[in-house]
Amino acid sequence: MTLSERVATARGDEPADLLLKNARVVQLYTCDVEETDIAVAGPWIVGLGKGHAARETVDLEGRFVAPGFIDAHLHIESALVPPREFARAVVPRGVTSVVIDPHEIANVLGIEGIRFMLRDADGVPLDVFSMAPSCVPASDLSTSGAVLEAADLAGLLVEPGLLGLGEVMNYHGVVRADEAVLAKLRAFSGRVIDGHAPGLSGPFLDAYIAAGIDSDHECSVAAEARVKLRRGMWIYVREGTSARNLDALLPLVTSNTERRFCLCTDDRDLADLAVEGSIDHLVRRAVAAGVDPLIAIRMATLNPAERFGLADRGAVAPGRRADLIVFRDLAQPRPELVYKDGKLVARDGRALWPRGERDSAGTANTVRIDWTNLDLSIPLRGRRLRVIGVVPGQIVTEHLLLETSSEQGLAVADPARDLSKIAVIERHHASGRVGLGFVRGLGLERGAIAGTVAHDHHNLVVAGVDDRSMLTAARAVAESGGGFAAAQGEALLAMLPLPIAGLMSDQPMERVLAQHKALFASVKKLGSPLHDPFLALGFLCLEVIPALKITDRGLVDVERFSLVPLFFEEGVE
Repeated sequence: MTLSERVATARGDEPADLLLKNARVVQLYTCDVEETDIAVAGPWIVGLGKGHAARETVDLEGRFVAPGFIDAHLHIESALVPPREFARAVVPRGVTSVVIDPHEIANVLGIEGIRFMLRDADGVPLDVFSMAPSCVPASDLSTSGAVLEAADLAGLLVEPGLLGLGEVMNYHGVVRADEAVLAKLRAFSGRVIDGHAPGLSGPFLDAYIAAGIDSDHECSVAAEARVKLRRGMWIYVREGTSARNLDALLPLVTSNTERRFCLCTDDRDLADLAVEGSIDHLVRRAVAAGVDPLIAIRMATLNPAERFGLADRGAVAPGRRADLIVFRDLAQPRPELVYKDGKLVARDGRALWPRGERDSAGTANTVRIDWTNLDLSIPLRGRRLRVIGVVPGQIVTEHLLLETSSEQGLAVADPARDLSKIAVIERHHASGRVGLGFVRGLGLERGAIAGTVAHDHHNLVVAGVDDRSMLTAARAVAESGGGFAAAQGEALLAMLPLPIAGLMSDQPMERVLAQHKALFASVKKLGSPLHDPFLALGFLCLEVIPALKITDRGLVDVERFSLVPLFFEEGVE
């Protein structure tokens, strides 16, 4: 449709392609509801009001209409399916645009991984905008499958839909003015630059913001978010699968602050998307917590559109894209109809477009491990050891000092104390490197679990109560080209293969959900009470989130941002 045709249709000289009659439009500029008709021509809203002629008319009978939801920050890889299949999970939920940071697959496959994600998203009724991954790897304390420097990232600026620089997780590098980090910030000067700075405060926070970074999705308490708001940051309120911050941050959402808040899912697994939903779930949760429904919807639409400079969406108004959701209850918006670019693409929670073909060439066979001298045993070297403490509902961890459990001169797991052994095995270069430690809070009473989703380096991580179970689970994952596994002794209990970069399945989402359900049932039998033990396990490896984490290089004290020994020596530390 040409611009002149669009204008002529808006004047009423030409019939609209679609007329949505008797709508109650959620008006986000004035924060009220307008009873009117909506005229659509091609992908555009061209008019609000009575009297428009149209080739197709749909009587909404007083149902509400809002703009399609926008997820301000997420990693599609965490849903365990690539973009083409991910769209089938979220578009029926009313999500019509997402801003992704593909640093998960980039840490495995580099630039080609990013291009795969954008290629796979092509042609689906979901606009996938991308940020250039700033931290591949997240730090020099882990080993990834690729390294992306400033020049590599600058080459992405020509990619359609590339908005800016993704979450700058290496906040230590920023505040210390590390030249490699600053070069990336310079390359994206004038573009959106997202942040990632859990717990950062005082002069270090000021230095981080002064570098040009003006958002954060890692706030887990209101006091931290308030300080960052006062310094001009956008706050992305996250409710993922492992990290759930909505309840803690919503008290900050007031008439004075709400325009600086966006909603995001960050890392949300396919089961949660299928059962609870995506951004629609966050909107309903916010309203249930007392946020005005119009403000909750604005945090999921107009606010992220303005934050990312997406001036063609985020509101129901002439000149905006006809990305629309139709629902009955303003307090509990559950999309019955979803329009993308003026076309009906979902009804009553079901996708209406064909699945299509996928080109995943170059994304398989990414698990390379030297098993020759792999040894998971830990010789006893002290009375106390450092232990990673799981914090339920968060991806931050505790740095614990616990008494060592030992047998025959070895430090061992102790399920009676909820103490599991954990190992991170380098899987990109077959180096044979392995980091060993212990974790409390996984709840394993027997057996082991393993996976190649280990944020953000995505080496093979395995945790369990005995070495034999750990090796069974780890080998099963490797032989499948990546994925998740649960094992007890030499018996493989369940498996979810993830052959696309060791991160995503190549199967339809219904098949993935069935495998996911069977896998989680097996893990429950091993004793873990966690909502998603595999996502929790993967985040134990993210060395830029406090306080104690583990990589293939060993234990990382995130506060010091350095490797530390497993055994704690009195008077030495």
